[in-house]
Amino acid sequence: MSVSQLTKRVRRELTYLDYPAREWTVPRFIDGVKVLDVLIVGAGQSGLGIAFGLRLERIVNFRIIDRRQNGFEGPWRSFARMKQLRTPKEVTGIDFGIPSLTVRAWYEEKFGRRAWDRIDTLPQEIWRSYLDWYRDVLDLPVENDVELTSIEPVGDLLLAHIRRADGIERVHARKIVLATGFEGSGSWRVPKSLVMCLSADLYAHSADDIDFRKLAGKRIGILGAGASAFDNAALALEMGAARVDLCFRRSEIPRVNPLTWMNFAGMLGHFGELTDLDRWRFMRHILVELPVPPTQDAYWRCLKFENFAWHPNCDWSFVEEACGVARVRSIDRSFEFDFLIFASGAETDLSARPELALFFEQIALWRDRFTPPRGEESELLARYPYLGQAFEFTERHRGAAPFLRRLHNFTFGAILSNGISGAAITGIKYGVRRLVNGIARDLFCEDSATYYRDLLSYRTPELRTLDNAFVWLSQIGSEATNFESFAKQLDQHQFAMLRLLQRRPEHDPPAVRIARTGRTKRTSRPK
Repeated sequence: MSVSQLTKRVRRELTYLDYPAREWTVPRFIDGVKVLDVLIVGAGQSGLGIAFGLRLERIVNFRIIDRRQNGFEGPWRSFARMKQLRTPKEVTGIDFGIPSLTVRAWYEEKFGRRAWDRIDTLPQEIWRSYLDWYRDVLDLPVENDVELTSIEPVGDLLLAHIRRADGIERVHARKIVLATGFEGSGSWRVPKSLVMCLSADLYAHSADDIDFRKLAGKRIGILGAGASAFDNAALALEMGAARVDLCFRRSEIPRVNPLTWMNFAGMLGHFGELTDLDRWRFMRHILVELPVPPTQDAYWRCLKFENFAWHPNCDWSFVEEACGVARVRSIDRSFEFDFLIFASGAETDLSARPELALFFEQIALWRDRFTPPRGEESELLARYPYLGQAFEFTERHRGAAPFLRRLHNFTFGAILSNGISGAAITGIKYGVRRLVNGIARDLFCEDSATYYRDLLSYRTPELRTLDNAFVWLSQIGSEATNFESFAKQLDQHQFAMLRLLQRRPEHDPPAVRIARTGRTKRTSRPK
């Protein structure tokens, strides 16, 4: 079977799941324009999965926007510079349990079953290509080159200001989901104290759009010891850098990946239901005490170059520019680099998000809701948003900003509240379903009075007649003006009566036999 045949099979299988088929959300209008039920911001793996999940719940009044061009949503064709994902190839999630929609089904049809058996993890370009197919096979209506600039509360709705090529569009929505990835709750972190005296062309963050071809023949300094540090170092070396020095403050390279430990159903599916203290302790150990290491492949990818070196206990304390060169000093050594790459991750800081600028101070952070035991403090964790069960923002002061329950934060910033979900492939299986179920619940409960009125006015009869079946069917036939009309009425009643007429008369109950013949069946008299 080819990928095109797999596409047909997926679309056919989706028709088997078309229950209940009713589109059920209550339409709203402002100035004649329909209000969205959901606006999804971000069309990477999370945004696509959320869109499909909503559709499975028969919530179809949504839009998906992404500021990048088609095919470049998410990190996979931009700053994700690894060759292989660290995620197990068996991972599922955005397929919602449909086998033909899994990455394995797609991969086997494209490359063969033996090819699948030969790999342990997926090449990152393969995963991105799978997402392209996923979007196409499900016909998800992504709007590219469209950017959310701000959100404001308007009554019981949210008003999104969206920048398009032809101007600003104002969109009202009942719900907005921010599926904006790893930096979606803040920004990529470049130490300001280190770059304040540098020209912009002397440094970049590892998540920036870097032209590595221009680094050929240059001395590169990288600050960091995680996966992105080694991925950027490897690519610079492969593109001909004269030398790459990787510096980090720790005494050794991290080796244990705590995120791998998290990959079991209890942790992935129910972390958000733990107490605040338990969640804090888990994530303090995972995010603060055990940073994520590079993969073995990334390390070996760098180590095969003789012009690569890594330096522990080498946090940069001072950086200055001199004659177009960056001079770096640490505690006990100094370097001269032609270009710097800061692989220093993302900083959680809601004030850095332009879409939240009007009300970020009203959003509850963990520091507002939880005080850790003495000795277990963490300023890093204290800045994370304190989210509800469906990833919704909560109020810093209860009752002051009720509109926040309409805004859902499905980014890496959700990890402390709801576990690994908003920016990690492994958490999608449980996170997306939790989010979609929460949105469906809120939309239904909010309009419960409308549904109750609809129930009270419901008059469609299940029992259509008190006549016997033959008389009722004869009446339908006599009222029909032609055969086509007659067939249409029969179709409306599920052809139940045709089955009745096809039975042998002796199998009919007495009432039906009377209706057929006008008399009962003659029986012999006893002698």
